[in-house]
Amino acid sequence: MNKTLAILFLLFLSLTTHAQNFNFGAITYDDYEFDRKKLDSNANAIVLKEFGTASVQRDDNTGSLELIFEHHVKIKIYNKEGFKEANIVIPTYKDESREETISDLKASTFNYVNNNFVETAMDKKAIFIENRSKYTRLTKFTLPNLKEGSVIEYSYRLKSPNLFNFKTWEFQSDIPKVISEYLVYIPGIYNYNVSLRGFQKLTDQKVELSKECLRLSGVAIDCSKINYMMKNIPAFMEEDNMTAPSNFKSAIYFELSDVQNLNGGKTAFTKTWKDVDYELSSYKTLGDQMKRKDVFKDLIPEITKESTTDLDKAKAIYNYIKKQIKWNNYYGKYAEDNIKRALEDRSGNVADVNLSLIAALSAAGLDAEAVILSTRDNGTVNKLYPVMSDFNYLVAKVNVADKSYLLDATEPLLPFGLLPLRCINDQGRVINLKKPSYWIDLKASQKTTTSYILTGKMTTDGKIMGTLTTHTMGYAAYSKRRDILRYNSPDEYVEKLDERLTRIKILDHKISNLDSVENSLIEKYEVEFTINDGTNKNQFYFSPFFINTISKNPFNLNERTYPVDLGAASDERIIINVLLPEKYQLLEKPKDMAIALPNAGGKYLLQTGLDENTISMNQILQFNNAIYQPEEYLFLKEFYSKIIQNQKTEFLLKKVN
Repeated sequence: MNKTLAILFLLFLSLTTHAQNFNFGAITYDDYEFDRKKLDSNANAIVLKEFGTASVQRDDNTGSLELIFEHHVKIKIYNKEGFKEANIVIPTYKDESREETISDLKASTFNYVNNNFVETAMDKKAIFIENRSKYTRLTKFTLPNLKEGSVIEYSYRLKSPNLFNFKTWEFQSDIPKVISEYLVYIPGIYNYNVSLRGFQKLTDQKVELSKECLRLSGVAIDCSKINYMMKNIPAFMEEDNMTAPSNFKSAIYFELSDVQNLNGGKTAFTKTWKDVDYELSSYKTLGDQMKRKDVFKDLIPEITKESTTDLDKAKAIYNYIKKQIKWNNYYGKYAEDNIKRALEDRSGNVADVNLSLIAALSAAGLDAEAVILSTRDNGTVNKLYPVMSDFNYLVAKVNVADKSYLLDATEPLLPFGLLPLRCINDQGRVINLKKPSYWIDLKASQKTTTSYILTGKMTTDGKIMGTLTTHTMGYAAYSKRRDILRYNSPDEYVEKLDERLTRIKILDHKISNLDSVENSLIEKYEVEFTINDGTNKNQFYFSPFFINTISKNPFNLNERTYPVDLGAASDERIIINVLLPEKYQLLEKPKDMAIALPNAGGKYLLQTGLDENTISMNQILQFNNAIYQPEEYLFLKEFYSKIIQNQKTEFLLKKVN
C-alpha cells in the first residue's frame, strides 16, 4: 500500500492542473441537499469539498524561509451524531526558538431558512488555545448554531519553520469525503521523498512548472506545482486493537532529501544510519549519557551486593532505577539535561530514566545498549532511511549470556523484560556505542494470562456461596495492579469493586503479590450471589457465563484494511464448579464447543456438564498471535460471533423427585 511518488523538477509540457480553491460562503442548494447515499448512507456528516495548498516563501521581516499552509473545508451535517465534526482542533508545534502560528482563521455555519441560506459566523472569542505540552499547542473552536442539516465551513492559514516534513495531507478522515485536493509548490532547489500511505488510491495527480515562484539572494527559482486529488473517499473506521491511525489512513507524506545550494553545492538531509550512529553516539543528550558510568560506579556494589549472576545484577539495577527516578510523564529519545541531574532530582523524562539504566548496567560490567522507537500512538518508522523525527521514545537493552532483554524503567509495575504496551510497535533501532546500529523486533516477552477458578455451593434459596480465585500475569497483571494502586488501599479498591458488581457480593478478600511484579497477581474473594429468586425450586435457569462475559463483538466492520494488533498473545481460562443442594436433572445446557482460528491462530474450548450433584464449566480462550493480518479479520469476527451466540444459552435444571 505504501507507494513512493517521485518529484521531478523538470519542465512539464502541456500538463494543466485544475486545482482551485473555492469561495468561502458560496453554499449552494446542491450542498444542502447532497444525498449521502452516494458515499455512505450511514454517514453522520460528509466533507463536500476540501482544498489545501502549501508553498515555501521568504519572510520579509526575518529573511528566513517558511512553509505557508492553507486549509479550507466544507462539511454537511446530517444529524446530531455529526455535530462532533464541528469541534475543530488544529495542532501547532514549537521548539526553543521557533514555532508554528495560525492566522486568517474564519468559520461559519449555514442553515437553510425560508428558502435562503443564513450564515452564523463564529465569534473570534470562541477560539481557545491549549498548551498540550512543552512542544505542542492546540487551537480549538466549535462552530455555532448547529442544526441537523447545517453546512459548516472553515479555513485558516498556518505558517511553519519546518521545511523538513513540508506538510502532511490526510485525504482520509473519520467521515467520508466527496473530494479532497492538495496543491503544493516545491522549489526546484528542494528534493523531497514523497509517499502515499493507506489503502485508497489517488484519483488524479498532475504536475506543471511554476516559473519564478521564489526569489533567494536575487536569484529566481522555479517550482514544481503538483496537484494531488482523491474523490469519493470512504471514512476511516477505527476499531480497538490497532496502532496509530496515521499508519493506515490515506495521506501524502513528505521528507526532505537534499537541498541544492545557490553556490552549486548540495546539502543532504537524508542520511545513512552510519552517519546517524556517529551523531547519536556523540550527542550530549544521548551517547554521552550512555557513557556516564561514573554516575553509578560507587553505587553498584551496594545495589548488586546480593546478586550472584549477571542476570541477578541486571534485575537489581533495573529495580533500583525504577525506585530512584520517577518518570515525569514526558516521552523523549534525548535526555532533558543529564542523568546525574535526573538521579539527584529523582525525576526525568523517558530518556533520562532509561539512559540512567543503561549507564548503571554498563557500570556493573554488563552489555547495555539503547533502543530508539516510535510508540504505538506515534506511528511506525521509515525503514528505507533514517528519519529521526519518527522516533519519540528510548528504552534499554541488556544482553546476558545468549539472551537479550528490553527494559523500560518508567513503569514500576512491569516485570523485568516486559516493555509497556505503548512500546510494542513494529521495530526499534538499537544504538550501540561501538558497533553499527540495527533493527530489533518490538514484541511482548510474556503472554497475557488470566485464570478464574470459582468453587462454591448453592443453597436451597437459590444463592451461591463460594471462593473466586484469580491469577493474572503479563499486561493483565500490570493493568490490575495499576487499578488497585489508584486507591489508598486494597481494601478501598475491593469496596469500590463490590459497589460496581450488581450480581455478586464480596464477603471477604485477600490480594497477594501486589508489589511482587515478577510473580502472578493473586486475588481471592469469598463471594455470594443469587442465581434464582427461589420461587420455583423445582426448575430454574442458570447461566455460567457471568465471569468476563463476551456480549459484544469487537469486530464489526465488513472489511478491515489494517491489522488487528492485540499487543501480545493471550490465554484466559475459567473454571466453575458448583455443588447443588439436591439432586437435579440437566434438561438444557450450553453447547460444548471446540473452534479454532486458521493457522493455529487461537482457539475457544467450552465444556459444561452435571456430574453427580456438581455443575461445572471449563472455558479456554486463546489468541496465539499478537498481530492478525487484514485477511484474517473475518475469521476473527466469525470466531467471536459463535462464542457470543453460545454464551446466550443457559443451564436448565429440574429437581429430581
